[in-house]
Amino acid sequence: MTQIFAYIPFKNGSAEDVALEFPAAAGKIDPTADLTAVVTGAGPDLDAVAQEMAKTYKEVIKISHADLAYPNAELVRKAMTDVLPHDAVILVPHDTFGMDLAPGLSVKMDAAYAADIVDFEGLDGTTLKMIRQELGGAVYTHVTSDISAGAVITIRPGSFAPIEAGSAGGTVNDKSGEVKDLAAKRKFLEVVEAEVGDVDITKSDVLVSIGRGIEDEENIELAQELAEAMGAVVSCSRPIVDAKWLEKSRQVGTSGQTVKPKVYMAMGISGSFQHLGGVKGNPFIIAVNKNPKAPIFQVADVGIVEDILEFMPELTEAIKSQ
Repeated sequence: MTQIFAYIPFKNGSAEDVALEFPAAAGKIDPTADLTAVVTGAGPDLDAVAQEMAKTYKEVIKISHADLAYPNAELVRKAMTDVLPHDAVILVPHDTFGMDLAPGLSVKMDAAYAADIVDFEGLDGTTLKMIRQELGGAVYTHVTSDISAGAVITIRPGSFAPIEAGSAGGTVNDKSGEVKDLAAKRKFLEVVEAEVGDVDITKSDVLVSIGRGIEDEENIELAQELAEAMGAVVSCSRPIVDAKWLEKSRQVGTSGQTVKPKVYMAMGISGSFQHLGGVKGNPFIIAVNKNPKAPIFQVADVGIVEDILEFMPELTEAIKSQ
């Protein structure tokens, strides 16, 4: 039976959405596997998340240390290496912190490493078959790895359907005492919050988000008219900010804002993991793109193959006519 551990990121005492996706991912690796959550940090936020995870996971390993109050990948690597068995399979979110944590963790654990996995084809003996996406999602790559000595695998958030938070009545196992020296070559200084512009997209229930498909700055007016008709707010992907067509505070993604709308309209957005990494809370996603192979269609609830410059004015008029 495979031992699988899921590293659970959290903020302000609440686990990230990917915590409910890990059980689905683990089930595709090995349906018989034991899955254990791992939380690191300090203070009441850590305790709250550990108890929250015990409702879904049968076992939660808690590692508490003052130096882990702010996630420092160098320190978390040391703590996890001290506590976890070296033949374990460890799942880590493929986000900014996970990309810092996972490669070095695999080296310390002397384990296999696989990054940005979007699906699993199962375990054949000790060989794990996995699927990645390349070239912005245009190509799927099938990879295999021998995990007999363990593995560290980063999972792309949003790739697996989240399970319902349960009432597993799991146990919280405090292994803080097993952690050795946590000295690091780098240290946390401060958190610099992203600037909030004239509109705070993180508070909106409905977002009309535009990408390269908008083509020209003057066409943003089409998105603004649609958003106004819907009672929504306009947001965007990184290329729009890079072109200086909208301010940084409107950008959704790992290098922008994290949003949790109820409805997310992706207009002319390809759907890179850097962009989708900023869309949380399992919203209803409507994607419109003239490229039928755009990766955004793989996560959309409704996908429409159409030129947004023609689609948006028609939708705006249809809404106004109601």
